[in-house]
Amino acid sequence: MQFQPTRVAAAVAVVMALSTGQAAAQSPAPSDNATINLIRLLVQQGVIKQDQADALLKQAEADAVRARSSAAPAAAAGGAGAAIAQPGDVRVPYIPETVRAEIRDEVKNDVMAQAKAENWAQPNTFPDWVSRITIEGDVRVRNESRFFDDNNVPGALNFNRWNDNGPMLIVAGNQNYFEDRRFTNTREDRRNLWRIRARLGVKAQLSDAWTAGVRLATGSDDNPVSTSDTLGNSMGKKNLWLDQAYLTYRATDWMTATAGRAGNPFASTDLLYSGDLNFDGISAAFKKPLSGRPVTLFGTIGAFVLDYGNNASSAWSYEGKSENKWLLGAQVGADWKINSDNSLRGSLAYYQFENISGKRSSQCSVLSSADVCDTDWSRPSFMQKGNTLFLLRDIVYTSANPDDWNQWQYVGLASRFNLLDVNMRWDTRVFDGMGLRLAGNYVRNLAYKDSKIIRRAGGANNLATNQEFASDDSAIGVKSGPNAWMLQATLGNGFGLQSKGDWMAFVGYKYIQPDAMPDAYNDSTFHLGGTNAQGYYVGAGYAVDKNVFAQLRWTSSKEIYGAPLAIDILQLELNARF
Repeated sequence: MQFQPTRVAAAVAVVMALSTGQAAAQSPAPSDNATINLIRLLVQQGVIKQDQADALLKQAEADAVRARSSAAPAAAAGGAGAAIAQPGDVRVPYIPETVRAEIRDEVKNDVMAQAKAENWAQPNTFPDWVSRITIEGDVRVRNESRFFDDNNVPGALNFNRWNDNGPMLIVAGNQNYFEDRRFTNTREDRRNLWRIRARLGVKAQLSDAWTAGVRLATGSDDNPVSTSDTLGNSMGKKNLWLDQAYLTYRATDWMTATAGRAGNPFASTDLLYSGDLNFDGISAAFKKPLSGRPVTLFGTIGAFVLDYGNNASSAWSYEGKSENKWLLGAQVGADWKINSDNSLRGSLAYYQFENISGKRSSQCSVLSSADVCDTDWSRPSFMQKGNTLFLLRDIVYTSANPDDWNQWQYVGLASRFNLLDVNMRWDTRVFDGMGLRLAGNYVRNLAYKDSKIIRRAGGANNLATNQEFASDDSAIGVKSGPNAWMLQATLGNGFGLQSKGDWMAFVGYKYIQPDAMPDAYNDSTFHLGGTNAQGYYVGAGYAVDKNVFAQLRWTSSKEIYGAPLAIDILQLELNARF
C-alpha cells in the first residue's frame, strides 16, 4: 500500500497553524489539539501506521513553524496597543469553531476515502454475499459387525427386492416356486464392514425472511433411511446423492414455512423416523414462548409426497386407476423450564398415511412377467421388513391344465396406517451437575384391525407374512399388532459431544409390533430396520476434540411374532462435523 501524505499533511499543518497550542503535539499525553488526537486515533484504529503518523506530524510541525515566522512581522506592526511578543509566542487571527470543525472533517474524510479506495481501512472483509452463505457438514467412519443367530429361519424372502425387480414367479406348473431365489441373509455373520457417511450442505440467507438450502450425501442406494456406504468394491468410487433442497420463509419471529426436500420437521425419535430421513413436501412450524411463563409452545403441520403411483403399460391387461401416496402430519407440544436443573418436554402428533396400503386387483390373466394388473401401482416402492403383506393380484388361469399355471405376483401392505405418536423427555441434573435425560416414545396405529387386514387381502390364504395357522397348517388369521414403544436413559456432561472431553452413555429398549407403523422409515440399525422386533441397545460416546467424537453402540434384537430372527449389531465409529 502506498500512503501519500501530501494533501493530508498540508491540511494538518493548516489546522495546527490555526490552533492554539505549541509543542504539546510531541507529548504522548492527551492533547488539546484536535488534529493530533485525530492522528493518534487513526493509529490506534489501525487506519494508518505509526511511521505514517510520525511523518504527518513532522511535516505539519514544519509548516506550523513557517506560519509562526510569517506571523511575527505582523505582530510587530500591530501598534502601540499590541502586547510585546515573547519568544515562542504565536499570534493568529481568531478562527471560528465551525471553520475548524469543517477543516477537521475534511481531513478525516480524505484519509478515509483513500483508505477505502485502497482497501486498507477494513482488512479481512469480503463481498456481501459471502457473509450470507453458511457451509456445514459431517463425516463418519464406522466399523460394523452383524451377528445372526444359528437358529434363525433360513431363506427369509426379501420382499423389497421382490417388488423392485418386477413381479415374482411363485407358482410354476402347479408347484410353489420362488424365481431368482430372492432371499435375505439370516444366518451368516458379516464382520468388520467398513462404512462411511459424508454430508455437505450449503445454506444461503437470501434476505431477512428467505433462506435456501442444498445438501449432498453419500449412500449405497436411494433408500430413504440411510446415507451410509460400504467401503470396498475393489476401491471403486462411491455414490453421491441430492439429500436436501429447500426454501424456507420466516413469516414472523415464531413461525416458518419450508418447501422442498428438508430435514424432519417433527419432534420424534428413531423408533418411528430414522435420523437420516428427509421429508419431501411442505411444512409450517411455530415456536412461541408464553409471556411471563417458563413455557414454550411448538408445533408443526405438513403434507409430504411418498410416491406417485402408476402402472406399466400392457397389451394384455386392463391398466387401472392409480393414486398418489401422501403423508399428512400435525404435532403440538410444549417445553417447560421447571427450574435451573429440570426441564420437561412433551408432544402429541398424528400422522395419516394416504393410499399406501395395497389394493387387491380385479381378476386378471397373467401370461408373463410383462403383464400388469390394475392395482400393481399400490405396491410399496420401499420396504425394510416386518409389516403384514399380501399378494396383490387376483390371478385367473386360462388353462384347465395345472401344468400350465403360472403366478407372477407383487405384494402390498395389508394394513392402513393412521398413527398416534406421544413423546416425553425429562432433563435433570445429578451427581454435581451431570446431565440425566429420560425419554419415552409411544406409537399406536389407530387404523389397525385384524378383520380389515383379512378382508383387504381377500382372505388369510393370500397373506404373505404374519399368518396365523391352525393345527392342520391352514391359514386362519393374522398375527400382528398396532403398538410400539421405546424407553431410553442418557447420562453425561455434554449430550451433543461438541467440546473436547464431553462424554455420554445411554441404554434403551424398543418394542415394535408388525403393523404399529410403516416399516420403511424407522432406524435402519436396530434389527437392521423395520418392525416386528424387540430388544435393547447400549452405547457411549466421547469427544476427543472439538467437534470430533467417537461412539460405540451395541444392539440386540429378535422377532416378536413368527419365525426366529435374532440379530446383534456392534458399531464403532468416529464422527467429525463442521
